Amino acid sequence: MTAAAVTDSPGDTLAEAASKMWKAQTGSLLVMEGDQLRGIVTERDVLREIGLGRDPKNISLGDVMTNDVVTIPAETSLKEAAEIMFQKWFRHLPVAAADGKVVGIISLRDLLTIVAEGMKEPDTLQPLLGHQLVRDARSDRLQRIEAGDLD
Repeated sequence: MTAAAVTDSPGDTLAEAASKMWKAQTGSLLVMEGDQLRGIVTERDVLREIGLGRDPKNISLGDVMTNDVVTIPAETSLKEAAEIMFQKWFRHLPVAAADGKVVGIISLRDLLTIVAEGMKEPDTLQPLLGHQLVRDARSDRLQRIEAGDLD
């Protein structure tokens, strides 16, 4: 878990958020009002809006952020956090205390670092290429995209 990059206003522009994410070298930004989590904006949100031809300088975070943010308590196991991220296609998952205050964020990079440190490495990547879980995930993702679910 790492400290989360945050902004204090849903009125900030998407361009300002992208700049903050770049400076913090993170792919997400939590939108806070005081100590309350109001939303999350990710690099995917930035790419989606630019891909649609919209000017990020003219888009407020309140218009593009995810409002119903999924959080997990700090007591959540790494396996549970990874399963939530995998099932919901999240790259970033805020961690909150019992009172709702955000205490950090777990990212795919955090999980991969932990896995890499404890992993018994295969000789090559070849055994992983046809892994059933990878095939199932790719198939599920393609079906969701074809149905219009673009995250």
